[in-house]
Amino acid sequence: MRQIAVLGSTGSIGTSCLEVIEGQRDQMSPVGITAHRRWEMLGKQSKTFAPRWAVVSDTSLQSQVDRSVFSSETELLFGPEAIEQIAADSEVDTVVSGIVGAAGLRGTWAAVEAGKRVAIANKETLVVAGPLVMELAKKTGAELLPVDSEHSAVFQALQSGRVEVPTNGTTESPCRYPDVKRVVLTASGGPFRGYSRDQLQNVTKEAALAHPTWDMGPKITIDSATMMNKALEVIEAKWLFGLRSDQIDVVVHPQSIVHSFVEFIDGSVIAQLSPPDMRLPIQYALTYPERRTGISPCLDWKQTMQLEFAPPDLEAFPALQLGLDVACRGGSSGAVLNAANEAAVARFLADDLKFIEIPEACQAVLEAHNFDPQPSLSELLQHDAWAREEIQKWKSLH
Repeated sequence: MRQIAVLGSTGSIGTSCLEVIEGQRDQMSPVGITAHRRWEMLGKQSKTFAPRWAVVSDTSLQSQVDRSVFSSETELLFGPEAIEQIAADSEVDTVVSGIVGAAGLRGTWAAVEAGKRVAIANKETLVVAGPLVMELAKKTGAELLPVDSEHSAVFQALQSGRVEVPTNGTTESPCRYPDVKRVVLTASGGPFRGYSRDQLQNVTKEAALAHPTWDMGPKITIDSATMMNKALEVIEAKWLFGLRSDQIDVVVHPQSIVHSFVEFIDGSVIAQLSPPDMRLPIQYALTYPERRTGISPCLDWKQTMQLEFAPPDLEAFPALQLGLDVACRGGSSGAVLNAANEAAVARFLADDLKFIEIPEACQAVLEAHNFDPQPSLSELLQHDAWAREEIQKWKSLH
């Protein structure tokens, strides 16, 4: 029986994960669930699954939480430290890192430090601290398995080639996948696919939140609309798979059927296809290396379908270029880009920033920051805080 801690269980990844677990109750059990503020929903999950722990990370809610909505078998904890506690507990063997944003770093780090299997949906962990996290995993024996549909597709496709362990002690050795020419991440294009830069000048928050394919939280939905989500995925892929930055490309694929593909040096291209449903990559991360019958829908090959692919428009969506540049540069730039974007998206959602100003503000902060090629974790957190402050000071240019 796999014992699972679901960090961020009330978000889109967390709720999908619990649906997967519900369909595999003879094989896995959620022993820990966490939320930031949505304690009522967390209580309902506790009643359904009776985990050992439930964590509300916002301590300001401690006096407001009605403990009667939680299972009597569940111990209720408060604060971000409690998330780290259950992520590292010996009773837990698998941690689902589903907390959105840099806030998910602490729990993921604790799980990696404790040598767990980590089903990682929190891409910001690797964007902010990719080299440090991968080096820590190598020391502790932790296993990082991707949950993002794109990275899960790459992970599955890479199994068609050889894997060699780097011998020079770096996480960026090109010999890790000697058969791979490049990895191509697919992007739906979001709600503004095909828009020119001029057409993006005055798009509304409501339009940006109306994603045509995926049902996600507001922050990730806005990231998809700006293509910053794909920018962060490029950086994540570099560290997760030990690739060179010039081995990673992006292509727009509006149907979201081909979730990503790998081109090998002999010209063969291996892709992973399925209907857009996050429960499939979540289940694969939880059951790997096994495959099991699940609850995700299958493709109907008796129906006519068309699959389209097009290069991204970097002029209309400059956020993607920022990600490509940061993947190449490394160092402190990932932490700065991620923090700047989180703060800029928050300003946009608060009607304090225009849509096209999100990447503009991020670029300005990136260019202004004091680049460090090999920062420590504490230094990365300092860069994170600095970037958030700078975004608050950034003035609209329009």
